[in-house]
Amino acid sequence: QAQLVESGGGLVQAGGSLTLSCTASGFTFEAYAKAWFRQAPGKEREGVACISSVDGRTIYADSVKGRFTVSRDSAKSTMYLQMNSLKPEDTAVYYCAAGACDYTGNFYWHLADYRGQGTQVTVSS
Repeated sequence: QAQLVESGGGLVQAGGSLTLSCTASGFTFEAYAKAWFRQAPGKEREGVACISSVDGRTIYADSVKGRFTVSRDSAKSTMYLQMNSLKPEDTAVYYCAAGACDYTGNFYWHLADYRGQGTQVTVSS
């Protein structure tokens, strides 16, 4: 059964760091462009970071550029999101998805081939 499982969420103070993981099983994760999304209460889901399946090129939303870093470990079928200098406005449920973004910076949650269930990140002020 193909699935994506996120982990690493939690409660952190403003200015702190967290690293999220997204581990795939049941399909060839490295064949897909992969993305992180987030959804805060009362807001639409937004694309946060994308990493290419071909050359590892990355794209970030302006709101996280310079603070978040997306990476992958193909041997472990895992993608990471290193989040530094966290702000209260980063509070959201974070999701990963495969086949969910492209080189032009477009994010496709509803068209993604695979989607995770999410992990909560809460940043206190």
